[in-house]
This record gives sequence, C-alpha cells and structure tokens, in this order.
Amino acid sequence: MTRKFDFLVVGSGIAGISFALKAAPYGKVALLCKTTLDESNTSYAQGGIATVMYEPDNFDKHIEDTLIAGDGLCNLTAVEKVIREAPSQIEELLRWGVDFDKREDGLFDLHREGGHSEHRILHHKDNTGYEIQQSLVREVRNNKNIEVFEYSFAIEILTQHHLGEVVTQHTPGVECYGAYVLDQHTNHIHTFLSKVTLLATGGIGSVYSTTTNPAISTGDGIAMVHRARGVIQDMEFVQFHPTALYHPGERPTYLITEAIRGYGAVLRCKDGREFMQKYDERGSLAPRDIVARAIDNEMKIRGHEFVFLDVTHKNPEETKKHFPNIYKKCLELGIDITKDMIPVSPTQHYLCGGIVVDLNAKTSIDRLYAAGECSCTGLHGANRLASNSLLEAIVYADAAVKDALPHLRDLKFNESVPAWNDEGTSLPEEMVLITQSFREVEQIMSTYVGIVRSNLRLKRAMSRLEILYRETEDLFERSVVSREICELRNVISVAYLIIKHALRRKESRGLHYTIDYPKRAK
Repeated sequence: MTRKFDFLVVGSGIAGISFALKAAPYGKVALLCKTTLDESNTSYAQGGIATVMYEPDNFDKHIEDTLIAGDGLCNLTAVEKVIREAPSQIEELLRWGVDFDKREDGLFDLHREGGHSEHRILHHKDNTGYEIQQSLVREVRNNKNIEVFEYSFAIEILTQHHLGEVVTQHTPGVECYGAYVLDQHTNHIHTFLSKVTLLATGGIGSVYSTTTNPAISTGDGIAMVHRARGVIQDMEFVQFHPTALYHPGERPTYLITEAIRGYGAVLRCKDGREFMQKYDERGSLAPRDIVARAIDNEMKIRGHEFVFLDVTHKNPEETKKHFPNIYKKCLELGIDITKDMIPVSPTQHYLCGGIVVDLNAKTSIDRLYAAGECSCTGLHGANRLASNSLLEAIVYADAAVKDALPHLRDLKFNESVPAWNDEGTSLPEEMVLITQSFREVEQIMSTYVGIVRSNLRLKRAMSRLEILYRETEDLFERSVVSREICELRNVISVAYLIIKHALRRKESRGLHYTIDYPKRAK
C-alpha cells in the first residue's frame, strides 16, 4: 500500500510532535510511532528544560555555560539561536497546556543543574518530560490534519537509491521521498510518500547494556541516514549520566535527575566521604562528563559498583515535594531518601552527535530534516549542558517547519518509488540469533566503548562488531523483515559509527576520554 502525505514525521517525542503541530495547518501530516504515541525519550526526561527567565540570569550567561560544557566544539551560531529563541518556544509550550511548577508568588520555580551558573530550569516536579509529552499528545489527538500511525516502524528512508541509482556521500542532489514503513500488527511494509520528511527518532541507548533510554532507542534515524549516505558527525560524544539508580537488572535504568544535586544533594563514597572536590572545584555541580568520570574512577580504585548520593541533610518535606517520583521509586526498594543515601552509578544517557543539520534543521539530503537527539546541530559540542536538549528539540523543529513551508507547493510526490521487495525466508532460529547478537553488541560497547577508552579497546570492539555486522546482514537478506532484525542492524550501524569516530579523535575532549591521548589537542 502507498500512502501520501505533505509531511512525514518519524518519531513522537517533543521534536516530532511539535513539528507535526506546527506543520498541520499547512498540509496533511503522518506521525509514525514505533510503539505508542506516549512512548518516547521525552517522556523519560526528569529534570526539565533550560531557559533564561529572570534576572540576574541573561542570554550571555546561558550561552557561556553551554560553550564551557561543550569544551570548545560548540557552534556559536547554533548556541545563540537556541538560547535566544527559547522564550518564544516556551510560550508555545505553555499555550499547548504544559504545566511548569510555580512558586507561591506566581513566578516559575526554577532549578539549577550541573554546569549552569544560574537557576534556569523549568520543571514539573521530577517528571517534566512526561508532562510535556502528555500535553502535546492531547493537542495531536485533537488535530484533524495529523494522522497517527502507532506500531509503525520506519525501515528505510526513500532516495534515488531505491530507483536503481548509485548514491554516495558525494552524489549531488540526493532527495528523500518518504520511507518504507513496517506495520507491526500485520507485518506488511507500506510505502509512505511525502513532500517533506522529519526524522525525530531519539537516542541510541539500546547500544549499551545499561541506559536511561527506553528500549525503543535504537538509533533508527541515524542508521537510516548512514545507509542513505547522509552526513553523520560527533558520534564519539556519548553522554553517561552520572547518577542513575543502582538497581541491577532494571531496564531502562531509573534516572536520579541532576536537579537533585542542584537542590543540594552531595556525592559520597561508601564510607561517607565527599570526593568530587578532588576532581573539580564545582564539586557535585560540575558538568556531567567530569562527574561521570570521577564516579567511574572512584568505583574502579575502590572496587565498588556504585557510590552514594546524599540528600538526607535537606528538609524532608521539601525533598518529597520537589522529587515525589524519585522518593516513591526509592521507597519501593526500601530506600527512604530523606534518611538513606541513594546508591547511584553512571549509565548511558544521551548522544551529542548524530545526523548533521544546518540552522534550519536540514540534513545533507534534500527534503529531509532532523531534530531532537538524533540530530547534530552544534549546540552541544563535546558535552551537553543539562536540560538543553528539550529546548534544542523544539527550536529546531520550529526551524524545520519554517524552512519547509515556502517550498511545499513546488514539491511533488515521487510516484516511481517501487514497493518493498519482501522476498525472504523466515528462519526458525531467527529470534534467538537476533537476541544473542543484541546482547553481544551491548556487551562490546559497555566493555570497550564506555566512559574511559583506549585505542586497543576500540579496535577490539570494532573487530568483534564486524563479525556481527556480516552475520546480521546475511540474516537480513534471508529473512522476512521484522522490527527486531531492523533494530539489530541499526544498533550495529550506530555502534560502528561511535567506534569509528572515537578512533578518529586523537585527543580527550568532553565526553570522549582516551588513555592514549589524555589531553585536549590545542
């Protein structure tokens, strides 16, 4: 079956939904969700969204904090764009019904997180992402121009390659005509033709054995663009959140928001001693890359599997008021955070690299845009400043709509795209092979491509990954297409890109730390 839409949106987080809502007045929108409309990385974002609200804060301070966190690799123009456009985008979220917490005097209750010089984090208790997601979902369900396709998985973006042409990264005029989409209920693959396509596919957490991301975070958009010969950049900069709740076996790992350190929580070793001052004068409020490496080092030198986050010195009622979900979650595990320290350890959390886009969210492929975590805008550089990501997503989704609209009338559907060739034989042992290969990818990446790296570890990871790649491609060619085999292909592609880019960087910078090049290049 072939479906035609003016706008095709792949992903239902804040980037995808905000784009859909803004595009809907100008044409028909298809919104693809891998599972349900409610499930996205956005829903798991606890901390909040950063924006300048009140004095003594100002744009220059927020810009400087972002540049410092990015360790010299931020695109200044992108940083200025996101931060200066933030207030107008926040106003839009408020009009869509997002309820940020306020103080008794009616002003917004702003948090402060690591790397921020001022209180500027808008939040809804400790589940801001969920509040934003639910507000935007209500708007989508009431919009007649947006058709939601749940359990619809984009397999490939459509380009000249699918018309029989040879496409490379240097081929001029490569265009996106839509996507092949797997209906997970029927297992049929449909052709979605579009004039404009936005990839908002979120993160890559499933590449690692522990992550705060939901299971759907398999780097699909990045992998699809990589296969389409689009430009991908900065994949070595994988952010590990310093403070995930240590509870082995739980996936996704439960995040203990950075806002709790802004609130006053302190990191301690098992013996109760603070240790962050040894690593950075900002102590527990240092940027995430510094805190994660410090915790990793303390765990290794002491032989411990976790450290503690201590908030017991703060007012118990205030703590429960600000962090009700964290309080409830920990209490279920027998930890009363008003009396007991919280066991935490670093875990994969965010990707700073991805699909390269310009200031209008345009990728290197015409008619294709990307926004949110799957994109690389230049805002984050070598390390994301806390709570800048939701902000980046809405600013670039807005930019994509504004850039696409003037050209919409002149764009045509490419009717010559063939239907998906679904030849193949389902193998009885397919699922066990896929499951085992998935585990191997996670193990390889977590063991060799984590917080601390070396050339030896990276090369060993690459050699093992190449075997999995060949096995998986062979399986893909001989099997009926399923979401599972496609996701495995995608995580292998993403893992390959992370290792490749990490080997290419001959320095330690931001989130990429290698013992072979421990200093930043001048």
